[in-house]
Amino acid sequence: MNQSPAPQAMLFDLDGTLFKTETLLLPAYHAAFDALRREGVYEGPTPPDERILGGLGMLLEEIWERVLPDVPAAVRSRADELLLAEQMDRLLRGEGMLYDGVEETLQALHARGIRLFVASNGLEDYVREVIRMKGLAPLFTGLYSAGEYATKSKVDLVKLLLEQHGLQSAWMVGDRSSDVEAGHRNGLKVIGCDYAGFRSERELDEADVRITAFPELLGLLPQEEN
Repeated sequence: MNQSPAPQAMLFDLDGTLFKTETLLLPAYHAAFDALRREGVYEGPTPPDERILGGLGMLLEEIWERVLPDVPAAVRSRADELLLAEQMDRLLRGEGMLYDGVEETLQALHARGIRLFVASNGLEDYVREVIRMKGLAPLFTGLYSAGEYATKSKVDLVKLLLEQHGLQSAWMVGDRSSDVEAGHRNGLKVIGCDYAGFRSERELDEADVRITAFPELLGLLPQEEN
């Protein structure tokens, strides 16, 4: 694997990159639709899992338009509230998994002095709680979410992060085309994570490097001198 100079920082997407989202999302998704039906807000079947999984990486408004295209905005809003509540409750109960090797790899990167950030299109509370509950918070310099900063795209979120921390060199690490775009439009090297299975065909074609397991990140860095 080709090695590159070590960057000052690495910016990570969350869902499908660090966090094996379906292990938390899908049980919460089905519970949220059960609650919608109990409330009488929604009467149909639960939309297929593929609709919400395929929307990961999008802004929340776009995800719900994909999942529930033919219902009033108020129903989508309530579904979003219920889904977040279910996810937060399940996180507190210890549900949801990181991908193999994520914690150890982040520890190794942190030990090398590389500053670590999350850049996610998710909600602020969700992003912070996933990182906190999985014991990763001490490793990160900052957690950036579209929910907290009200950015309209990941391009804008990454631009803001870079400016606020005065970063001159960084890698963007993620699994969706939004991560590729956000990295390249901000002049970053992009590492495409090709292991989640949420992406569309050819979505990572423009990534500078693609990895099939998270620990492969370490092999992209120059070897440390003794």
